[in-house]
Amino acid sequence: MATNASAPARAQSSSFPTMVLIAGWLVPGAGYFMLRKWIRGSLISLSIFAMFSIGLALKGKIYTPNTGEILDILNFAGDLGNGILYVLARIFDLGTAAVQVATADYGTKFIVVGGLLNIISAVDAHSLATGRKRS
Repeated sequence: MATNASAPARAQSSSFPTMVLIAGWLVPGAGYFMLRKWIRGSLISLSIFAMFSIGLALKGKIYTPNTGEILDILNFAGDLGNGILYVLARIFDLGTAAVQVATADYGTKFIVVGGLLNIISAVDAHSLATGRKRS
């Protein structure tokens, strides 16, 4: 029976997969870049930045954690998945204006889905770093 000798030595470190997960969440595509998956990281990064930017251009809403409605809480979790993009949007007060155009709902969904895609890609990069999944 063959052993997994081709696994990178850095994957054996217990802190490296955790760093890949956190970096992948904070900066879209960074987890893949740490694993030297340049094309996959570039595609994910470009996709998430584009979805976030299109969402803001369509006057999408950035959710805050202080509402008590379940859908607002779920949308906030999706927004938080954007990592540093969410933090920058909150710092620069983006996506907080009252919704006045019909396309704003589409913009909000672009932002939320971008965050969910970022979470999925960070977890995927973590699975690659731990060796549970092969590229």
